[in-house]
Amino acid sequence: MCEALEHRGPDDHGTWNDVEAGVALGHRRLAILDLSPAGHQPMISGCGRYVIVFNGEIYNTTKVRKNLENAGRTFRGHSDTEVMLAAFTEWGVEAALQRFVGMFAFALWDQLEKVIILARDRLGEKPLYYGLVRGVFMFASELKALRAHRLWQAEINRAVLPAYVRYGYIPAPHTIYSGISKLLPGCLLRISARHLRASELPEPAPFWSLQTVVTRGLEHPFCGSDEEAVLHLDGLIRQAVSEQMIADVPLGAFLSGGIDSSTIVALMQTQSSRPVKTFTIGFEETNFNEAECAREVARHLRTDHTELYVSSKDAIEVIPLLPRIYDEPFSDSSQIPTYLVSKLTRRHVTVSLSGDAGDELFGGYTHYQYANKLWRFFGRLPRAIRQRLLRCVSGVSVPAWDRALGWVPRCFPGSKWSGRVGHRLHKLVEILAFDGPEDLYLRLMSIWRAPTSLVRDCSKRPTILRDAGFWSDLPTLWEKMMYWDSVSFLPDDILVKVDRASMAVSLESRIPLLDHRVVEFAWRVPLKMKVRNGQGKWLLRQVLAQYVPRELTDRPKMGFGIPIGEWLRGPLRDWAESLLRFENLKADGYFDVESIQTKWKEHIKGQRHWHYELWNILMFQAWLKEQWRNQ
Repeated sequence: MCEALEHRGPDDHGTWNDVEAGVALGHRRLAILDLSPAGHQPMISGCGRYVIVFNGEIYNTTKVRKNLENAGRTFRGHSDTEVMLAAFTEWGVEAALQRFVGMFAFALWDQLEKVIILARDRLGEKPLYYGLVRGVFMFASELKALRAHRLWQAEINRAVLPAYVRYGYIPAPHTIYSGISKLLPGCLLRISARHLRASELPEPAPFWSLQTVVTRGLEHPFCGSDEEAVLHLDGLIRQAVSEQMIADVPLGAFLSGGIDSSTIVALMQTQSSRPVKTFTIGFEETNFNEAECAREVARHLRTDHTELYVSSKDAIEVIPLLPRIYDEPFSDSSQIPTYLVSKLTRRHVTVSLSGDAGDELFGGYTHYQYANKLWRFFGRLPRAIRQRLLRCVSGVSVPAWDRALGWVPRCFPGSKWSGRVGHRLHKLVEILAFDGPEDLYLRLMSIWRAPTSLVRDCSKRPTILRDAGFWSDLPTLWEKMMYWDSVSFLPDDILVKVDRASMAVSLESRIPLLDHRVVEFAWRVPLKMKVRNGQGKWLLRQVLAQYVPRELTDRPKMGFGIPIGEWLRGPLRDWAESLLRFENLKADGYFDVESIQTKWKEHIKGQRHWHYELWNILMFQAWLKEQWRNQ
């Protein structure tokens, strides 16, 4: 099991077991703080009560350690793992967790109480899987470690397939395997022999809840001026960046040239005595290339900047690695450039800071703007009228609409409608069939909008939008979407993508904007400080403007994508067709083959643009093929 996770920790490894208790712990170490043997894991507490295996970093270790030393605790090294154990001994597990600032997933064996405790950080940066397999309680950072156990046996969980084909990821607490779960962010799970005898695991208990944070933030909003809000946010991010720059190994940052990553790099550079190492990858395709913008920001901040232009061949060579890297079906195609920039960065540093989470916290996604426009213009129309509009528009073929509205691209060159009028019009009216704001959000976030009709032998089950009743308590659609993205899309897509891509090359990625103090302040800030004139991230933009001229970062949001659509018609066509063969899909028995085949043919002919839908199925099929190879 440890060997399966060597990429997450190439520097050291260790195991510990208590045969009488039936407990075994294993660890792979990526040494970041205290590179000496004093940081070796599994680690036993000074009092001998606790044994821990821990993945992640506690950023405020210095402060916590000082408080413990004032209480009489002594230390033999300076690793954060040793500080955690002392904190558990001094204050108890839950009280210690409230004091920690960091990203973490750990298993703690309490030799006194005879319980094992699993915990995951507040926002879900670090992964933790667990489950009962043939009476054995197993847990690990990645599923591949569970599969390495000699008793491993699990079936594919058909109930989660509608969620996967809708969103492109499997939402927590579910996994692709029946009986195996993801520990939800901010939760604690206690397991004793009594649970194993009953073959029934308890429900995890939250030690921190974003829902509670949002509720408190709305009840007690920040009442200061714009200038005070900018100053306060600047201070919080500066503190988070400062703590996350602490490492005993080389450190750098991803830089895309956008608002979020530029803010992080700017605040790193103001606190560094030498140029910060920054990293960007560029693409030959202009519509997907952010390297030039990143270069301008790097030049202004005077960072030690490295950029690498990659070809379609470079990117395509990553695809066979994806099923092994992600362990579960996962179809966010930006997984490819994320892996490539991580690989580039690891050649120079061991730790890299990133600007992820700015969109969720400060309302930056374009789908927030789009949803609010749709709701404002169509939300009051009776659903029957919108359904009639859907039938009218979809009753005319895409090529016919292209012919009838061919003048649109000529009048608006470079717009999103250019060359794709009919396809976009059909997509738009599918969204307009929404039944309320929650359904509008789901439609916008859906890859396949009717997943239960695509997945065979499966009834529809709610596997996302947990605590859906809280939706109605949020005052605006913008805030509703920010909240749901923060509890679903962020931990289950964005953070999965970053963690697996970076750890696959033994690179630790840190995300200052997910410091819980930043998150808590962001939800106290009124929406008018986040969104102005229809543009999100207003407050974050003001922080950045103190360090980088606006003209260098004020540009349309590009995202971090690749031209999957064109590649499927070109260099990826043979690979895709081998996975989408009619007889293979039919034999597997998971999907409606005709629907997939129709979309494939339309895409290849250029009649429609189904690359997101097809990539979703291709990633499942590639993952399934990898499972057969390992059996």
